[in-house]
Amino acid sequence: MGEWKQGLFGCFGNCGICIVSYFLPCYAHGKTAEAVGDSCFMCGLAIFVPLLNWYAILKTRGKVREKHGIPGTTGKDALASCCAVCSIAQQKAQMQVTAVGTGESMARC
Repeated sequence: MGEWKQGLFGCFGNCGICIVSYFLPCYAHGKTAEAVGDSCFMCGLAIFVPLLNWYAILKTRGKVREKHGIPGTTGKDALASCCAVCSIAQQKAQMQVTAVGTGESMARC
């Protein structure tokens, strides 16, 4: 069983990710989505569409959780996705830790 490397409200643990997630959520979410096999462009673009942004963050969060064996449910993912910036930062931090630790490639912010 895996676990999140950073809490939902722990985005200040990595200020770089926090800043990018706040000011450029489309980029941060797009790169995270790309790391789990989705389109960077389409997922980044989804951030600008109300309700679709929440759904896109929810789906990406589920894929990140699944990839790392983190326990949880779609309902919990839905609640966490209500705070979009926090959820995006947490997912990006999770994928960045993995990319550094396993040799996977992901752009650093």
